[in-house]
Amino acid sequence: MKIAFQMDPIGDVNIDADSSFRLAEEAQARGHELFFYTPDHLAYQEGRITARGHAFTVQRVQGDHAQLGPEIEVDLADFDVVWLRQDPPFDMHYITSTHLLDRLKETTLVVNDPFWVRNYPEKLLVLDFPDLTPPTTIARDLETIKAFKAKHGDVILKPLYGNGGAGVFRLDAQDRNLTSLHELFTGFSREPLIVQKFLPAVSKGDKRVILVDGAPVGAINRVPATGETRSNMHVGGRPEKIGLSDRDLEICDAIGPLLKEKGQVFVGIDVIGDYLTEINVTSPTGIQELERFDGVNIAAKIWDAIEARRA
Repeated sequence: MKIAFQMDPIGDVNIDADSSFRLAEEAQARGHELFFYTPDHLAYQEGRITARGHAFTVQRVQGDHAQLGPEIEVDLADFDVVWLRQDPPFDMHYITSTHLLDRLKETTLVVNDPFWVRNYPEKLLVLDFPDLTPPTTIARDLETIKAFKAKHGDVILKPLYGNGGAGVFRLDAQDRNLTSLHELFTGFSREPLIVQKFLPAVSKGDKRVILVDGAPVGAINRVPATGETRSNMHVGGRPEKIGLSDRDLEICDAIGPLLKEKGQVFVGIDVIGDYLTEINVTSPTGIQELERFDGVNIAAKIWDAIEARRA
């Protein structure tokens, strides 16, 4: 098959952690042709969806992991699969790219399905499952957020469309910074904030469960660094081997059929204690860590699901 990756610059990725690199590596091993472009080189041109980028190959060599061909312009309708893999923030640039890629649906399989990526961003899709999630409020209004904090005391405040742990704050019962943080966020963004009841179980880790075509294939535990609330690996969280609990499977059983139906082939959910906190569909990570811990080829499972959908 002809495979295109819409992603951030491939030369900058960490080959020991990046899921897009691992997906490209597995695709190449299966004989598929690879093409790379960044989202700013995606375009609509008189009825065609095009991209300027490079044919490429990969190898697991630090500092020499991607060999790019000359820059060319391609019609993405000529491709079998396009991967939507750039990192958030989930802003209007991101949303516009989903609108453009959605125009390929008659000819090309876009993974994850851009229509539902646009309508199911990670911190909003969980609202469909209130019985699985901690108490949550989404608001821009300061008084609404204050009332939530007064009710629950110890809370997590974060940008609604952020990623990687950036801008995440824990505000305990004695904290006096809510108003200042609200001024800071609303000063540079018109987006709402999300506030959730703090879950003390995060000290034992924030579990990332990987689902392929709606079915769980494994999990890793991300433990916060000493003195840190956030467990994201971008900010020093330590990955650990862990299995799937009965509660994890219960959560996956509840959300899996919807993910499969809506074309969300590769999804990473976040579970703290007994609670689902995020359903990551935009550019989930965790493949390589899970493969190392469990000795299972997760990238192969993802490509098996994609090849079955193309067939």
